[in-house]
Amino acid sequence: MEKKRKQQEIERKRAEVRKRLEEASKAKKAKKGFMTPERKKKLRLLLRKKAAEELKKEQERKAAERRRIIEERCGKPKIIDDANEDSLKRTLKTYHERIGQLEDEKFDLEYAVKKKDFEISDLNSQVNDLRGKFMKPTLKKVSKYENKFAKLQKKAAEFNFRNQLKQVKKKEFTLEEEDKEPKKSEKAEWQKK
Repeated sequence: MEKKRKQQEIERKRAEVRKRLEEASKAKKAKKGFMTPERKKKLRLLLRKKAAEELKKEQERKAAERRRIIEERCGKPKIIDDANEDSLKRTLKTYHERIGQLEDEKFDLEYAVKKKDFEISDLNSQVNDLRGKFMKPTLKKVSKYENKFAKLQKKAAEFNFRNQLKQVKKKEFTLEEEDKEPKKSEKAEWQKK
C-alpha cells in the first residue's frame, strides 16, 4: 500500500510539473506571438481602409478648393439658357472685357519675369567677376584634320628652301683647266712683257 501511495504521490507531482510547464509555454507563446498572422492581416486591412478614406477626403478637399478658386477668378457661371439677346450681349461683353484685362496682366507679368531673369543673370555674372571665376565660352566643333592641314601649310610657307640648301664652294666642282685659267686681276704671261 505504501508503494501505491508513493507512486500516486510521484505521479501527482509529475502531473503538477507538467501542468506548470504547459502553462509557462502557453504564456511564452502568448507573449511572443502577440502579432499573429491573422492579427497582422486585420491590421493591414484597417490601415488600407484608413488610407483610402484619407485619400478620398484629400481629393474632396482639393476639388472644393479648385471650385472655390475658379469661382473667385472667373465668377459664378452665368445662366444663359433662358436669356434673351440683350442679356447675352451684356454677358459676352463682360467676358470680353475680362479676357482683355487678363491678357494685359499676363503680358505685364511675362515682361516682369523676363526683366527679373535678365537682372538675375547680370548679378550672377557680376558675382562671378568679383570672385574671379569666369564663364567658359562654349567651344565650336572643329575638324582635327583641317586644323593639321592648316598647320602644315603654315610651316611650308615659313620654310625657306634657299636657306636650307647647303653652301657649296665653287672650287670643289670646277675643272682643273678652269683652276689654271688666270684671274682677271692677274695678267697673262704674254701681257707681262
